[in-house]
Amino acid sequence: MAWAVAPRKWAALHRSSLVAMAIAATADPASANALADMASDSEADTTIFVIGQREAPITVVPRGLSISLGKDEFEAVNALNVEDLMKYTPNFFVRKRFAGDDNAVVALRGANTIQSARNIVMVDGFVVSNFLGNRWDFPPKWNVVGPAEVRQFDIVYGPYSARYGGNSMGGVISVTTQEPKESSAYATAQTMIMPFKEYGFDQSFRGYSLEGGVTWAQTDGPWSMRLSGRHFKNTGQSMTYNLLTPATGAATAVVGAYDDARLATPVFGAASPVDVTQDQARLRIGYTTASGWEMDALGMIWLTQQDLTDPKSWLVNANTGAPVTQGRVSYKGRVWTATGLTFSKTRRTEYLAGLKFAGPLADWTVALNLSRYWIPKWDTRTSRDYATGASLGQGTQSLVDSPGWSTGDLTVERDLAGHKLAFGASANLYETATDSFTTTNWDAATAPSFSTSTYGKTRLWGVWAEDTVNLGARWALTGGIRYDGWRAFDGGMAKAYAGMRREDAYSARSEDSISPKLSLQGDINDTLAVQISLGTAKRFPTVGELYQGRFDDIAQAIDPQSFDPNLKAEKSEDANLIVRHRAGGTQATLSLFYQNIKDAIFSFSGLNQFGTVVTSYKNVDQVRQYGVELIVEAKDVLIQDLDVDANLAWIDAKTIKNASNPAAEGVQFPRIPKWRSNGTLRYRIADPLKLALGWRYASRPNSDLFGLVRGDAFGFQSEYLTVDTRLNWQLTQRLELGAGIDNLFNDKAYVAHPLPQRTYVLDLKATW
Repeated sequence: MAWAVAPRKWAALHRSSLVAMAIAATADPASANALADMASDSEADTTIFVIGQREAPITVVPRGLSISLGKDEFEAVNALNVEDLMKYTPNFFVRKRFAGDDNAVVALRGANTIQSARNIVMVDGFVVSNFLGNRWDFPPKWNVVGPAEVRQFDIVYGPYSARYGGNSMGGVISVTTQEPKESSAYATAQTMIMPFKEYGFDQSFRGYSLEGGVTWAQTDGPWSMRLSGRHFKNTGQSMTYNLLTPATGAATAVVGAYDDARLATPVFGAASPVDVTQDQARLRIGYTTASGWEMDALGMIWLTQQDLTDPKSWLVNANTGAPVTQGRVSYKGRVWTATGLTFSKTRRTEYLAGLKFAGPLADWTVALNLSRYWIPKWDTRTSRDYATGASLGQGTQSLVDSPGWSTGDLTVERDLAGHKLAFGASANLYETATDSFTTTNWDAATAPSFSTSTYGKTRLWGVWAEDTVNLGARWALTGGIRYDGWRAFDGGMAKAYAGMRREDAYSARSEDSISPKLSLQGDINDTLAVQISLGTAKRFPTVGELYQGRFDDIAQAIDPQSFDPNLKAEKSEDANLIVRHRAGGTQATLSLFYQNIKDAIFSFSGLNQFGTVVTSYKNVDQVRQYGVELIVEAKDVLIQDLDVDANLAWIDAKTIKNASNPAAEGVQFPRIPKWRSNGTLRYRIADPLKLALGWRYASRPNSDLFGLVRGDAFGFQSEYLTVDTRLNWQLTQRLELGAGIDNLFNDKAYVAHPLPQRTYVLDLKATW
């Protein structure tokens, strides 16, 4: 049984979680007024809130488990980046490897950290999901907004609304920024420091950010405007360690490698720490007509510089003491090869432009969103090895040719004779191309010579309809159906052959899907409510999965396992039962969920013989998951102004059928832990002082499809238990000081890459 084999970290966390939930259950009945507004006195309440704010309506259709986070929840977070704001959400994990990591992928229930295309993410209604691929390096574009500008985060689990396409198989996340309702201004300054110690590292990494904005709104007119910006700079720890590989032949005797019983061979070095600089600017303009129409325009620019120019080798010549960075070496009587250390630089420029229109038309409410996201500059330059990196010698250049996406979404709604009718249509186009070159000077990209190219496009359009029927006695039934048509086209690969460019084009593909949805919800009595939701979803492959092969800098070729133009779409059948109980100032929610996926697209990331992370794709015939989530939210627990949000989740996610290799059948699916728990304790010490403690826990998952790769070290998916603290001090009406510690007890954990160690945060915010 899972209880019997749970590790010590889980046992301690389990006890503390149950204690927090038990304490929450004793909340003072007098605090019932704090939660009284959860219930609607009108006809059937179509929202079951589980945790978070209720001052503003949720921005995602709340069928399935629904979360809304606002100011109170955000004050408990050391928010170095915007995605940090939701890190205590139930059954949820953000794969953020360091502050400023632009590959922060969301893992939600059984959608793991390399299945980025299973979640739809929007900012102010505009899609920022990067469906150009489906793995760790295709995360949402979080940095279109800074953390100080966010008003609320809304998360809905599962594909239970016809409004959202098959990419909602995992869930839908909506980020809403502050509206420019009145003239104001804000500025924040933040600094962070992370002492880091592992293998040859014993140093502190530092960073800072500056963020600010101004809002102008006409007091007697229709116009409003908000201009904001952020500058962020940080050095993150090394993302990979390099291991010695067995070899034969003449070798240089060395010392300095690190023997780690958790790893197959000694560690001799590490990739460079990551120096990242990000600058973003955002302009939002609003206009409201006399007839009630609201129009919003949004423009955003995001600049990124990322340098990895200080790779580490801890090897030294045993006889002379000189550094050894590569080649055949003799260590403890055996011959090895030290390889894989490189230098690299990335420069990227990104834009988002969007328009929104919403207002009444006859008896209907109409909303139209149009947006374009594009990356006109994406230039990555990498040395061939350590020696060429240090001497500005040979290397490669990767130029991504203006990748991006265009999206459109139309919704019309109205109430009619006990029905809430909604219809809509949506469309998107995703396109990308990557050209790789060999160069004589990796840093300057001198004398580029064409090597390879991959390219392709996908297009998706859909129409949908939903009807919510008022059944009376505070019950409602919602039925929906969605049709999607998908096409992949203009896909291919090119490579240099005998001095010529040789093209291999792939045939276009087209598919469609019909996805029905059904949800029943109501109140059993004044304290007990229930919702059951059913739905199906079909997620079509992305450009990256179909066409975008990974160029291997060391092998100087495209990895043939890194893409598959014949991948099938993955299809899910989903169910979610939610039971909510309110007693005094406490709300407890029990959620039971089920998902069965056919032809699941499996993306396995592992280390090759050079210590480089590589990815391969395949379809798995059938993957099934089910689980239980318990969420408790309580106000004024034991004492006034002590609030608790605690959640505990158990999930069983297994490969049921895998005809290509039956050894995977019956094995827990990779990167999905059986247990998760997140939560916060928030206490107002006095009017100006607020103290918060948060925790995040996950049991150790499998690192591969067959359950054979399990460990608690670099290269594996490990268990983690982190405890965070935060203190907010309202110095004056306009000035607030914040300080906190993330990973207070310095838990060392890995998502293949090492996660951050103990981090100290200090910030100051001013408002006018």
